[in-house]
Amino acid sequence: MDFLPLAQIDPHAVERLLDRAFGPDRHARTAYKVRGPAQAIPALSLASVDGGELVGSVQCWPVLLRADDGSAHPLVMVGPVAVDPERQQGGVGRRLMTRALDAAAAHGLDRALMLIGDPEYYERFFGFSAERTARWRLPGPVERRRLLARGPDVPDVAGDLGPVLDVTAHAA
Repeated sequence: MDFLPLAQIDPHAVERLLDRAFGPDRHARTAYKVRGPAQAIPALSLASVDGGELVGSVQCWPVLLRADDGSAHPLVMVGPVAVDPERQQGGVGRRLMTRALDAAAAHGLDRALMLIGDPEYYERFFGFSAERTARWRLPGPVERRRLLARGPDVPDVAGDLGPVLDVTAHAA
């Protein structure tokens, strides 16, 4: 299995993988609203290819928590982590996550990471928790226990989580 920058993969193939993994209605999910029109961070967005076939992908996005006190806190939103349904439970997603987190650390973007996902999985294997996200507001519904974060700069403040309009601070 090879891991490549997602930019080297046909975007239509990535969209087909995301549809297979999450369904064609995935664009209505809260995570898409949080990311907004931003572009994924190229250095942190990866593909898993096996025998020339795309079997998994991870994308990471710049987002911003606009706190009620007027401060702004940039974060990196990890996900979606997509694995072809026929390849799930084989460790592809875990390897993609590990590589994306390693890339975030290598680019100095690992101090404030967040995602929406299964807390039992992401806490156990990657150290994400809902400890500091309880007062974050999102532009759509979310199960609070699934709003997870990790890193020393994750703010424990009330505020609105949403897209970054100027992504130059996250360009890597």
